[in-house]
Amino acid sequence: MPSLKDIKIKIGGVKKTQQITKAMNMVAAAKLRGAQERMESFRPYAEKFDEVMGELAGSANPSSFPLMAVRPVKRVALIVVTSDRGLCGAFNANILNASEKFLAAQKEEGREVVVVTVGKKATGYFKKSQYEVVYSLSDIMGDVQMFSARQVGQEVIRRFLEEEVDEVHFIYGRFVNVVTQRPTIKKLLPISSEGLEDAGEGQESKAAAPYIYEPEPEQILNHLMPLYVNVQIMHAMLETAASEQAARMTAMDNATRACTDMIHTLTLAYNKARQAAITTELMDIVGGAEALKG
Repeated sequence: MPSLKDIKIKIGGVKKTQQITKAMNMVAAAKLRGAQERMESFRPYAEKFDEVMGELAGSANPSSFPLMAVRPVKRVALIVVTSDRGLCGAFNANILNASEKFLAAQKEEGREVVVVTVGKKATGYFKKSQYEVVYSLSDIMGDVQMFSARQVGQEVIRRFLEEEVDEVHFIYGRFVNVVTQRPTIKKLLPISSEGLEDAGEGQESKAAAPYIYEPEPEQILNHLMPLYVNVQIMHAMLETAASEQAARMTAMDNATRACTDMIHTLTLAYNKARQAAITTELMDIVGGAEALKG
């Protein structure tokens, strides 16, 4: 049985851990508000972009646009978006596990796979894996900016146009609510009207409205397609950033509660040990008194 001193030291250590987890919970809650506001303000723009692009792409000839070129799929690229920091429960692990399943499924179909990583956790994980990392970007998830998304977008567009890859997909943590963050995989390239219709997840179906374009749709598409790729990556990064803070807040709240339970258990053990020590001392005193009487 541990001594009173050992138990007291353990209680002190758990209390210090509880202070840290409680502080991290509060910091994550504060950061979540900002990240969620950015994500929610960007969502309508990304969804409307999808809608307009779907309308344009549906009436366009895919052979006229390099980013819509469909060819036999021999090599697939996957953009994996995670956080830069840990201590957010199973959030990053869920994204990485879903990535592994997707990549394994592609390999089973006889396709080569390469990985583009965004976030330290994805970069660190895939650099130790069997998969080739062709591009990585880290230390940017704390303050997501469009130029970071543009860097990734330019890289995958270049590889697609040079036929180094035939398809590009991306995976990220979609923010559903504070307690639910869902790993989501979407196809990015080649751009197709079917893929664009599916991109606005959670949107209600709407009747197609007639659009009048100036200049011609083909000219507009040439300008919008690279921007569409950047917007999709930016949207994924913002969703992941908000999901990270929500997951961290939940994880730190659970850790704080676990510390409370542990302190309660250790306090009971401390009281029992102290009571046993007092009882032993009393028995020694009584035994000594009886011996003196004898």
